[in-house]
Amino acid sequence: MHKPTVAEYTLQRLAALGIDQVFGVPGDYAFSVDDAVEKVDGLGWVACANELNAAYAADGYARIRGAAILSTTYGVGELSALNGVMGSKAHRVPIFHIVGMPSERIQHLRLITHHNLGDTRYDRFQDISASACCVSAVLTPDNCIDELERVIRETLRQSMPAYIVISEVNGLMPVIGMPVEGAPLETIKRQRSDETELAAAVAAITAKVAAAQHPVASITTLTSRYGVADKAAEYVGKANLPIAITPNDKGAIDESLPQFIGLYAAQSSRPAEVRDVVTQADLILDIGGLLLTELNTGLWGDVLNTSGAICIHDNWVRSGTDVYLNVAIEDVLDALLATATPRTREPDPTPKTLEMVGSGDDPTTSAGFYPRLQRRLRSGDTLVIETGTCMVHLNGMRLPAGVGAEGQGLWGSIGWATPAALGVALAKRSGRTWLVTGDGSHQLTLNELAVMGRYGVNPVIFVLNNGIFGIEDVISERGHAYDDLAPVQYHLLPAAFGCKDWLSAKVTTIAELDAILDTIESHDGAAYIELMIPEAESQPLPTEVIDRGYKLQTPIHG
Repeated sequence: MHKPTVAEYTLQRLAALGIDQVFGVPGDYAFSVDDAVEKVDGLGWVACANELNAAYAADGYARIRGAAILSTTYGVGELSALNGVMGSKAHRVPIFHIVGMPSERIQHLRLITHHNLGDTRYDRFQDISASACCVSAVLTPDNCIDELERVIRETLRQSMPAYIVISEVNGLMPVIGMPVEGAPLETIKRQRSDETELAAAVAAITAKVAAAQHPVASITTLTSRYGVADKAAEYVGKANLPIAITPNDKGAIDESLPQFIGLYAAQSSRPAEVRDVVTQADLILDIGGLLLTELNTGLWGDVLNTSGAICIHDNWVRSGTDVYLNVAIEDVLDALLATATPRTREPDPTPKTLEMVGSGDDPTTSAGFYPRLQRRLRSGDTLVIETGTCMVHLNGMRLPAGVGAEGQGLWGSIGWATPAALGVALAKRSGRTWLVTGDGSHQLTLNELAVMGRYGVNPVIFVLNNGIFGIEDVISERGHAYDDLAPVQYHLLPAAFGCKDWLSAKVTTIAELDAILDTIESHDGAAYIELMIPEAESQPLPTEVIDRGYKLQTPIHG
């Protein structure tokens, strides 16, 4: 019987999870992996513009499919991807990062080669790259089968990236042992529960929810990572609890649910009344682990008292000062669903559709753009949100029924969204991928447009052009030269990058915006719109608000 090589087996085993693309940049020490992609049925290679973009794209893909594969070469390749992989770790996104390494023959002979520091330390990058992951392994023909099972188990259990090293020579050698037949990710039990702890945790949650007079629920993106977002929403709906999300958790639920009350972000909450509902609740039911970051709390505008909250994490639950261990979030939600009963709920805030602003020859502005975008999104679409001023607007905008969203507010690496949109679009089986990005963020990774064109990806992209790093002005002050951007004619880029049949335009008036949105509605292909917005929109926040987030001033007590 033909035995697959280490590289082939690794890719076959990972593809069995439901992954059909490998994102990467080819490199000599990774050739055995790169070549294996062409030999494994059902796998395709996506040649990204650089390794960082490949990591971002893999991140976007994994958010839709549940996991992704990233391939880079030793040293220069893996280190270039590191920022993107670390972002996946922060957002609990499973990425299998496979790195090709120089042959052990080179290592044992202590030869000096490229992609190193002129010495014979060939393992120096492993600790660095592994630090961005939850598990790592160096695969050989002898350990490949067993080690890969361990790596897959831990990657899915913790929902974080994995670091896999395969030397170029070992990648070409057949595995030793009996290959494992893989299964689709959605059929895999990712965590198991201790029955005693589970029963106690569910009893505590049920009792507290029943006793609360004014409870509120929050569902975080962790539920999406573990494939239980629908169960979380079903439970909250069955119990008839008001649901608020935070900015980092945009897209975690269908915002058309009748229990959805809006966005909590302290004084930046939308609608504003959501702030009172959350701060005055006698119970917060936190499903997924609420992060009280500065972005989620209006630069720490509220200090939420979560000491009495119920927090359902991936594999543990906190109820007040009681902690329950080894309880899988899926099992907790299944048990809660089995006994949930609806409660009578007082009227809560209801997010409204944004009011239409502007008409005709009025210049385009953020106020004119977002209401029109909101009305064009359709069920099955996914909105990719770049970090920046657009994130502030989009997080507070209620998404239509069945529309998902992906953002990176926690890690906040600007430039993530353009390659991530590539990954999202390749992963989706239906519906459109919409990307909203600022010109400053887009400049970091816009070369990925060429990759979109090459692989026939058809996103709808809006680049908001104000000529500056607008978010930097908002959180500091106006007038710094370092916030100015190089002038780019963005609407000309698709043609320059070889994107065929893309609808591309520069929009400066509301009438032009309305017309292009009408055209996009009936256009099956990709669209790339440069939307001009005034630089003056980016006004600094009040000094005291900025200091609340950055804490630079000497505290004064009087």
